[in-house]
Amino acid sequence: MLTCLTITKPMSGKTKIAIFHNSFDNLGGAELVNLTLAEKLGADIYTTNINKDKIAKAGFCTENIFSIGRVPINSPWKQEMIHWRFGRLNLKTKYALYLIAGDWALSAAINNKPNLWYAYSPAREIWDLADYTKHHLRKLGQKTIFDWWIGLRRHSDLQNIKQIQKIIAVSENVRQRIKNYFQRDSLVINPPVDIKKFFYRKNGPFWLSVNRLVAQKRIDLQLKAFRQMPQEKLIIVGNQENSKLFKQNFQRLMKIKPANVEILSWVSNQKLAALYADCRGFITTAKNEDFGLAAVEAMASGKPVIAPNEGGFQETIIDGQTGKLIDALDDANLIKGIRLIGRNPADYKTACLSQAAKFNLENFINKIKNALSCY
Repeated sequence: MLTCLTITKPMSGKTKIAIFHNSFDNLGGAELVNLTLAEKLGADIYTTNINKDKIAKAGFCTENIFSIGRVPINSPWKQEMIHWRFGRLNLKTKYALYLIAGDWALSAAINNKPNLWYAYSPAREIWDLADYTKHHLRKLGQKTIFDWWIGLRRHSDLQNIKQIQKIIAVSENVRQRIKNYFQRDSLVINPPVDIKKFFYRKNGPFWLSVNRLVAQKRIDLQLKAFRQMPQEKLIIVGNQENSKLFKQNFQRLMKIKPANVEILSWVSNQKLAALYADCRGFITTAKNEDFGLAAVEAMASGKPVIAPNEGGFQETIIDGQTGKLIDALDDANLIKGIRLIGRNPADYKTACLSQAAKFNLENFINKIKNALSCY
């Protein structure tokens, strides 16, 4: 019989909420939203790996972030250990509410109640992207093991979801995934953008793409398109990660990129805001994106967005008003979209700013507080 891990850190008088998230060794959209939630709700965060330097550079305090133990940096061992550690976490009655924010942290629901899952998505590699992930495995043996692993992890998720008491999804797209896979309904509260941090300066000579440098972001399509448009320039901002898979993909992209594409693995918040402010427009090719926070950040900078007509982009981008939604995404249609938007990108500024304002931070916090008021 497996024993439970109990954290004995004393709770301050004001802290009533604990947030559980996979890890904070890399900072993407989900991690930044969770840090914002903790800051605005006065919550503590429990996680595994922590990169306090990255968190501090992002402008957040690290004193309220606690590790329940380190995990490996490479998949699938990282996911397995996150699941294992959170499954043994038991904070008993230390907090009034446990907010589970990581897909691999769902196992924390077993011992920590009352709870709520703020769902960025069910774990994509074992659910909606399972076939896509398997396709990118090179060896037959890897695919066989992957099939076995998916079966095991899906069974675990189906058991853990029974322990989840309430669910909030980040988008209608994610709400539908949860309905399809778990037969559970959920409230939709879109994640926020702090629009005060973004601004418009000009529609400059380069296009911008901001995303993790992983397969489902389909960066290869961007490289293929810009190889055919040597007169255009693209800057891709990725997320600096230490995993073997990330390093391999980053090195591969650096080798195959054309001369008119620049790939940056990390930039400061100030530099990123400046890139948004000065770019001609924003490009994303992510597959069935959960929500698409970077696209909203681009619109908050007054910039039109070119994106596939799928996933969360259908909930944020207004086709023809704040950018272009591409129905059948390939390099040819991406080029058409870039040329269309590139003619008069400034014409989209007003609509972009108006659309981005709908996802402002204040609205998000008020909606979250209202949803939590029942606890």
